[in-house]
Amino acid sequence: MHVMLLFPPNWTPAMPHLALPTLTAFLRGHGLRVTQRDLNIEVFEAILTRRYIERMLDRLRREYGPHGERRSTRRVAPPRDLVVQALRSGPATAARVERAKKVLRNPAFFDGPVGRDALMTVVDALQIASLPFFPAALEFGTYRPARTADSTRAILSEVRDPQINMLIAIFARGVLADIERERPDVVGISIPSMAQMVPGLTIAALIKDRGLPCHVTVGGPHITMLRERLARSPDIFSLIDSAVVFDGEVPLVQLCEALAGSGDLSRVPNLIYRDGNAIRVTARKEPEKIGALPLPDFDGLPLDRYLAPHLTLPLLSARGCYFGKCAFCNVGYGEAENFSLMRSEMLAEQMVALHRRYGAQHIFFADEALTPRTLRELSMIVQRDSIPVLWGGCARFEKTLTADLLQQMYRGGCRMILFGLESASEAIMNRMVKGTKLDHMHRILRESAEAGIWNHTFFFFGFPGETLDDAQQTVNFLYDHRAHIHSAALGTFLLERDAPAHRFPESFGITKVIDPPDKDLAIYFDYEVAEGMDAAMAELVESRFLETMPVKPFPQFYINDVYRFLYACHLSHQGTPLPPLLVPQDVVAA
Repeated sequence: MHVMLLFPPNWTPAMPHLALPTLTAFLRGHGLRVTQRDLNIEVFEAILTRRYIERMLDRLRREYGPHGERRSTRRVAPPRDLVVQALRSGPATAARVERAKKVLRNPAFFDGPVGRDALMTVVDALQIASLPFFPAALEFGTYRPARTADSTRAILSEVRDPQINMLIAIFARGVLADIERERPDVVGISIPSMAQMVPGLTIAALIKDRGLPCHVTVGGPHITMLRERLARSPDIFSLIDSAVVFDGEVPLVQLCEALAGSGDLSRVPNLIYRDGNAIRVTARKEPEKIGALPLPDFDGLPLDRYLAPHLTLPLLSARGCYFGKCAFCNVGYGEAENFSLMRSEMLAEQMVALHRRYGAQHIFFADEALTPRTLRELSMIVQRDSIPVLWGGCARFEKTLTADLLQQMYRGGCRMILFGLESASEAIMNRMVKGTKLDHMHRILRESAEAGIWNHTFFFFGFPGETLDDAQQTVNFLYDHRAHIHSAALGTFLLERDAPAHRFPESFGITKVIDPPDKDLAIYFDYEVAEGMDAAMAELVESRFLETMPVKPFPQFYINDVYRFLYACHLSHQGTPLPPLLVPQDVVAA
């Protein structure tokens, strides 16, 4: 049996996602023939060429005139100034775009002005490529559908509308032709995020419309979050045959076995499937322990095509979150959390194997949070065995992260830690059940920076009950530690499906959850609170904070986690101090 696994846009083009390599390793280990395709990087490759950008410019000229002077007949047209600018600067962008890709793929990326110009060229090219399909847009960090990805009706319309869906033509010329030629028995489409919903189902629609006989199944975290809604959304099953929820390794193997045999899917676990006019839901199985899974298999992915100066591969040290209580987080997707941890020796062996097999010298751990035990043991093993790999990942502000441990982590290859700060108001930290303490946060940021580790922080404004004074405490904390924080991702509170705040809103001061019936596939919800800032005020606080932040002369180093991580590794290798985020930076080449 032949299984083709597809990963649709949009995900960072700097690193492969771990979903397909994990499934591929397991399926191949059970004797299945597997082809894995990272359509995300394939789409970036297809678009970021001189020929493609020039074709899109020609399309803009036909519709808007040579200089953008003609009024469009489209129901929703892009702002005229964007069209005029694209037509004016587009030929130069098209001429530079392939060179820009090459810069992002080699150490010239770290030359401040050179890397910045390359990134800006790519960003401009993506905007030009998207304008003919406005308001849909493929951006460096996300895909924005023209309508919405949380409505069955909107999705069914957009996946078949070539006027607003740029991916239809790209997929038809590429992966669809390959599916038609290779005739896989099963096509599995991974949809980890909401941004991938329309792209992923676009592929499914093309397969169904072409009448190809393969079984189309979808899976991933986003599908798992929607499991109850999908079971009540039969129209989505005009595009797909089944959906795998939660962990997919064993269900996919059993799905293939069932399809190769009697065709009875009722005993395949974790499955939602179409049975005539009915939608069936099977029982959930216990998730596989991470230590029982094979090394992720990246064979078949174009590892030399990712837009990064050094190959970076993802790994997991655990499944689930060892804390798993934060009120804003939906880890576990509303069901009892099953945490499993890999032995540190085995984890180190996987790092060595990826280095030997693919030449990877940089590993990014995709865990919710690395445990203090893993941080300690892994760094000691890496140092002891002289493993030539640098690494980074997320961690919590735990008391056990001592100065000695942080220094050991640096000696053992750690170059970046991403900390979930969230808030520096103790009242809000307690309200969101964060489980961290301010005094530990103060100390760890300072000692981590002193050890030479790049500190990245996540924080947001607007958790239910947060006041302006609480928000100011967070801002004060950040500026108190401006010498110790090197990058940040900030935003406003999102009420996410299956998070404790969504499941038990009254417990967190939410008086109303707004769930419009036309958004039947929503995972984020508007809400009303009993006290504190509302969503609009939180967004205002965020925008005002952003206005105070120093402008970074070389934004390419901060645009995603992979680039931050590689920049931290580069500066460490050069012996250059890490630049603080909130301190104005001189315009000098890195």
